[in-house]
Parts: sequence; structure tokens; C-alpha cells
Amino acid sequence: MAAESKRGHDAPIQRRAFLGAAAAGAVGAAGTLAGCSGPVGEGGGPAVQTRPTVMWRMASSFPRTLDALYGAAERLSQRLAVLTENRFQVRPYPAGELVPGLQVMDAAQQGTVQVGHTPAYYYTGKNAALAFDTGVPFGLTARQQDAWLYQGGGLELMQEVFSDFGIVTVPAGNTGAQMGGWFKREVNTAADLRGLRMRIPALGGDVMNRLGVTVQVLAGGDIYPALERGAIDATEWVGPYDDEKLGFHDAAKNYYYPGWWEPGPSMSFMINRAAWDRIPSEYQEAFRAAALYAGTHTLTIYDTQNPQALERLVAKGVMLRRFSPEIMRAARTAATEILEENAARDAMYRRIYDQWKDFRDASHRWFATAEQAYADFAYGSASNAGAGAG
Repeated sequence: MAAESKRGHDAPIQRRAFLGAAAAGAVGAAGTLAGCSGPVGEGGGPAVQTRPTVMWRMASSFPRTLDALYGAAERLSQRLAVLTENRFQVRPYPAGELVPGLQVMDAAQQGTVQVGHTPAYYYTGKNAALAFDTGVPFGLTARQQDAWLYQGGGLELMQEVFSDFGIVTVPAGNTGAQMGGWFKREVNTAADLRGLRMRIPALGGDVMNRLGVTVQVLAGGDIYPALERGAIDATEWVGPYDDEKLGFHDAAKNYYYPGWWEPGPSMSFMINRAAWDRIPSEYQEAFRAAALYAGTHTLTIYDTQNPQALERLVAKGVMLRRFSPEIMRAARTAATEILEENAARDAMYRRIYDQWKDFRDASHRWFATAEQAYADFAYGSASNAGAGAG
């Protein structure tokens, strides 16, 4: 991820904070207390301890095979143990081991686990505004999304939404720009989308539905079997590195881009509020620091591995195809309509949407200057290198 928040989340974790004595009143524990455990003092009373042993469980929405995505949970766990000298441990579990991949937020909300690792847009049925915590169609790139969350007031707004579910959220990294997905047949016009059965979640799914697509939401491990047996005609996931691992190229050969519904989606660590409030503030800061470390590596893994994976896929006969301007225009029109309709129905959504839209518009104006000028020159000649079709 990018820079940390100027609102107090960006102070570096000082090692001496973990070695010295903390102020009186920090969490100590006698026996086990909902994830915190510590020694019992002489005479049966609780020992005065400012650095208790804490052991949490984390449920992820992703399978273990996806080392960039699921790996963020492992990286957080490892870094947190180092920062706290193994006193604060979080054990991650892949999708399906503790809870199904699409029920991770519920598990964190209910306290079944202390932490969930998942994208918030899986849960827009709870509150449509959760989509902004991940990303919305024709929205922000990875850098812009990080800037909005950490510096532009986005994270504070999202904390208000999550508070209704007893959850504290910490950004968990970003995949960068995604691909548009795998299609068994070509889609050249908006009319070609009608009647397709496609796996695509959240607002992207709402847009596709408005364009005539029958939308399904499936967890990562369930997508390939559905595509292979013909239960769906198309699917999106992330990009070449993950998509190759999941084998989508064996079931569909038309690989479209760009993923206009997810130009820079964020994952989240969703923490049960009661569990969060029971740990010392220095553990909270250690968690934020470990999350930033884990998230930064997520994007760098994708940026390193996607180019190589795309070359391998093309060599295997995958046909790269760019969404037509007609499809892009139809999708953007539908996306704008849906965002405006949601804002008209809910005051909090309107508040987030208006603030986010102002940030997006200003950011896009800036990126359309220096960033786009460089990209047009530097990337233009390579954009379709190796493509089977344009």
C-alpha cells in the first residue's frame, strides 16, 4: 500500500515501545479473555502486565494457493510476531477452513474470529457504501485508492460504516489494475453481453446486470468448476498471475481488458471491535504497521508477476481482447446511474459518494496531465505486444 495516514496512523513503530514498561491500565489478563491471555499474579490476583500474550484467529476469503492475496494474511502474521516479540500472534486460515470465503465479515462481526481478511465489496448487501472501501467501477487506481483512504479522509468515512457492524478496518493491500476477465465467446458490442452468465461481484455485477448479464457471485475456489462445466460463460478474478494459477485459460480463451469495475481494489483486515478494544494501543499500532508492510508487498508481487504470467498465457494460446469503446461507454453510463441512485436512497452513501467523487475528479485531472502523458508515450507501443486480437 502507499503512505500511511497523516491522522496518527503513520508514526513508525519504535522498538523501544515494545521493550519498555507501558503506562498503567493497559490490558493485562488472568487466564483467557476472548483472545487475550496473560499470567496470574501471586495470591490469585491478576499480574500487572502491559504486554500480554494475545492469540487471534484470522479467516481469509482466499485460498492458500494465491500467495499474493492470501499471502498478505501470512505476511501480517509474521511481521506482527516480530514487532511484538511473539506476544501478539495472529493465525491465518484460508477460505473454507473456518468459514466460507464469502462469510468472512460475518465471522469477524460475530466474534467467531478476531480478524477477517477480505474485500469489503463482497458485503454490499449489508451496506452498499462498503463498496468504496474496495473500489467502484471507473473509480480510483491503486495509488489513488491508497491516497483516498490514507490521506483523503476515506478511511475515516469507512470506519463510520464499519462501526455499525462492530468492526474496525485496516487496509490490507491492493491488487492494482485488474483484467476484464475470461469469456468463452467474443463480446464486441453491448448487445453481445445480453444473456451471458458471469461471475462478478459488487457494483461491477450490478452494472453487468443492467447490461443484460446474469450475474453470479462465487468464491475464488468455486469459479473454475463453474466455468469448466458451463454453469457460467465468463468470469473475472484479478489478473494474469492469479488467473493462471486458477486455470481459467483451460476453460475459456478470450481474455478481456481492462477491468473497468476494479481499477485499483483494496483488501481489508476487518477486526472485531471488542477484541480490538481489549488489546493495548501499542499492539494496535503494531497491527497497523504490519498491515502496511503486508499490503505493500501484495502490490509489488502483482506488479512483478503479472507481466511474466501474461506472457505465459499468450504463449498458451490465450487471445487478448480489449473491451470495445461501445461496451466501455455503456458500462460507465450504467455505473454512474447506479452510484447516483444509491446516493439518492441513503444519506451516508451520499456523503461518502460526494466526498469520494470530488477526490476522484481532482485526482483524475492530475493523473491526466503528467501521468497520462508519460504512459501514452512509454506504454503505447507495447500495449498490444503479443496480443492475439485488439
